[in-house]
Amino acid sequence: MKQLKFSKCATACIAFFFLTTGCNESTADKTSDAKNNTTQEVSAKADPATLKAEIQGLETAWANADNARDVSALAAFYSEDAVSLANNAPMVVGNAAIKKDLETSLAKRPKGVTTSYDVMDVFGGGDYVTEVGKTIRKDSTGKVTTTGKYMAIWEKRGGKWICIRDISNDDAKEK
Repeated sequence: MKQLKFSKCATACIAFFFLTTGCNESTADKTSDAKNNTTQEVSAKADPATLKAEIQGLETAWANADNARDVSALAAFYSEDAVSLANNAPMVVGNAAIKKDLETSLAKRPKGVTTSYDVMDVFGGGDYVTEVGKTIRKDSTGKVTTTGKYMAIWEKRGGKWICIRDISNDDAKEK
């Protein structure tokens, strides 16, 4: 009888030991997992200054293509499902339609006109960034003819930023 009591007591102690050890390992694993998830979330957020510089690089490349009137290079910035909302114009949906709209717009632009794009701010991180910027358009003599502002939403696809939405409009002319 004493041996039966000892056996039950020993079994209970061993069970308690494994239960306690198992819980401690589970808690430790959960704490470790939580730390890893937090680290991944923090590392997924890009440094705002670096991200802004990266997007400004895209806008500088855009300006170069725009000023060279290279429609194919401009269209390459847009996704196939992009939507563009230009000043005083209907919505343009899809890369092919955006490319056609760019061809029409550039054909109407006087020779020697140049445009620059200045990124003011970026929001987001990970695979999506919203950009806010301003434009300055100059005639062939270098005189500012119009200024404006824009927003663009960029998505990282295949390791490359591509514009999925943009909207732009001109500032009111001074009277």
